[in-house]
Amino acid sequence: MPKNILVGYDGSETARRAYLFALELAACSKAKVHVVSVMQVDNGADTSALMMTDILEERLGGLREEIAALGQPPGVPVEVELVHGSPGDALLSFVAGHGVDHIVIGHTERGALARWLVGSTSTDVLAKAHVPVTVVR
Repeated sequence: MPKNILVGYDGSETARRAYLFALELAACSKAKVHVVSVMQVDNGADTSALMMTDILEERLGGLREEIAALGQPPGVPVEVELVHGSPGDALLSFVAGHGVDHIVIGHTERGALARWLVGSTSTDVLAKAHVPVTVVR
């Protein structure tokens, strides 16, 4: 049974369902849930880096409020994290650095053109993960 579950969270309906599924799984296995949202950051000018600190703090606060509103069963520890980078790579890096042994991620159906232009985080994670992955639709 998993002990550290990562939920990739982007605020979408499937991400909310993935979070709720992860809570049920965690309750059954006495696991900790890591809710991780990825902010894609352009490695541009220094001024944007200075602004990012305020933006990251504001977004993290909003993310924590959103997750709290979805609920949390007693006895299931939940941590909310905001990381930056390419979504698939950032989630997989978090897995490697935090002892995550199960990933739960939502999947939003996109057309072929959208997948080609922006990719699919769930497909990327499925292809590269070295731990079990549950995809919630």
